[in-house]
Amino acid sequence: MSKVGYLGPKGTFTHQAVHALFDQHEFLSYRTIPECLDAVEKGEIDVGVVPLENTIEGTVHLTIDYLIHHVDLPIVAEADLPIEQHLLVPHSFDGDLSKVEAIYSHSHAVAQCHQFIHHQCERAEVEYSTSTGEAARMVNEKGGNIAAIGNRQAAEEYGLKVLRENIHDYPNNHTRFAVVQKGSEPIEMRELREVNRKTTISVTLPSDYAGALHQVLSAFSWRRMNLSKIESRPMKTGLGNYFFIIDVDQPYDGVLFPGVQAELQALGCDLKVLGTYPCFHLATASSKEATTD
Repeated sequence: MSKVGYLGPKGTFTHQAVHALFDQHEFLSYRTIPECLDAVEKGEIDVGVVPLENTIEGTVHLTIDYLIHHVDLPIVAEADLPIEQHLLVPHSFDGDLSKVEAIYSHSHAVAQCHQFIHHQCERAEVEYSTSTGEAARMVNEKGGNIAAIGNRQAAEEYGLKVLRENIHDYPNNHTRFAVVQKGSEPIEMRELREVNRKTTISVTLPSDYAGALHQVLSAFSWRRMNLSKIESRPMKTGLGNYFFIIDVDQPYDGVLFPGVQAELQALGCDLKVLGTYPCFHLATASSKEATTD
């Protein structure tokens, strides 16, 4: 039985993704993203599942930066999960939003619900937690006129009630999760419909000179390789030093990618393949119920 780690505790969206992706494995929760990735790197667990990007708040920079700077773990799969953020409160709370004194949640969840907090709970102090599941656990433990932002599973797990459903600012709220693995032995996953395959790479420019990024993109363009994402991140070596994360909408092959790599190396760039992997769409509990009604 393989060990699967995730950003916990129970009741997080990562916890949902893990159970949608894997069956008949041992699941271990970790308090932070670095702790989960370190556990994979050290061989304490076989695979780790961590959030990668949200449609509202963008890239989870902690995940990307840790994969680049601290561990050497390839991405072996990606899962897209619809996110439903709810306002969770103790059962003793009377339902008057004006009485909410504090709202606990992960910084990304808070940002996804900014308008709701601003207009409905403007007097509430925002307290950040390491995950939405941890926020629900804290609210259950503290009690009183406080609330958490999280999913229905977290409410059930920690004995809270859902006071307001779907409080996120935009309806098309999804999070991409990365499955990372150190070993080469495939870990058995559930039978899911594969949406597409992609390859994620990082590219570091030799120096900040005019037209450098254009030349990098041209290496993909004339080969008609579609890029679904390109984002710069600081190298952490000095101001103005960046690397680029690029998602290519096709699996790694033995012709086009080696050609791109050779062309970029000739320009003095450094290219690293972070993973070539299948992508899956997952369903929330509510969407599953809707399809079976």
